[in-house]
Amino acid sequence: MRIVFAGTPEFSAKALEAILAAGHPVPLVLTQPDRPAGRGMSMQASPVKQLALKQSLPVSQAASLKSAEARQPIIDAEADIMVVAAYGLILPQAVLDIPRLGCVNIHASLLPHWRGAAPIQRAILAGDAETGVTIMRMEAGLDTGPMLLKENLPIVDADTAATLHDKLAALGARLIVEALPRLERGELPGETQPSDGVSYAPKLAKSEAVLDWRRSASELERAVRAFNPFPGALGQIDDQAIKVWSAELVTGRGAPGTVLAVGADGIVVACGEGALRLTELQKPGGKRLAAADFLHGFPLKPGRRLTLQAD
Repeated sequence: MRIVFAGTPEFSAKALEAILAAGHPVPLVLTQPDRPAGRGMSMQASPVKQLALKQSLPVSQAASLKSAEARQPIIDAEADIMVVAAYGLILPQAVLDIPRLGCVNIHASLLPHWRGAAPIQRAILAGDAETGVTIMRMEAGLDTGPMLLKENLPIVDADTAATLHDKLAALGARLIVEALPRLERGELPGETQPSDGVSYAPKLAKSEAVLDWRRSASELERAVRAFNPFPGALGQIDDQAIKVWSAELVTGRGAPGTVLAVGADGIVVACGEGALRLTELQKPGGKRLAAADFLHGFPLKPGRRLTLQAD
């Protein structure tokens, strides 16, 4: 099958890599325009573009697909199907109608649960026991199209957004390679998404990453995992915003935000319910450090209160 591939981050690159390894010709790759990144804010190509260039594949980086000019490369590619994975642009109906077999999406949730931009993080934040990948036929609505393939994946207690991302990227890559020949043979007619269980996963806002110690320890522990690696959960000591990269639930009681204990194994902080031991932290401009190393340059004593931005 001739495939136009549309995607941007590492999640997408894994799928493109699997499609190429399966021997499918890819006459065109669509990805987001290069953007400034890193401390130097130099322009960087997306992981999908980097892979496409390495494989000598044609790349289009239109900022929108609304114009006929932006859609022309897709028409010229004469593809059988378009595969979309975390592309970052909404496809207008005029694009959905171009490929002979339509457009399919690799979505990192068990639809109709967690439609939208941040399904991995939202699943962790909600305390879901499992997630998965859905291969769906695309239509004009937001992740509303018929489901073609679906596979579950457990969320384990140690999963961060980073580790869960990698598992789901591998699962999505495997499922799309399985789906493509079956679609060509007409074996995947699609199942309409049920109206029950619909939920949405809006894009993360940095303000969500602030740790409000008045919340329960279990909620905050999930937040630390969900915001790792982006944008990083934030605590505040005096005037300094401290990123918390790892934490674990412990027993303890006290006024929310109060440091209950300090040791080589971490900093125990009272929450609205229970307590949290912070085990990996980062000062502004510094490196991620285990709690013992962090405390060498940032001493804390029991009884100190970690302030809230809301205070």
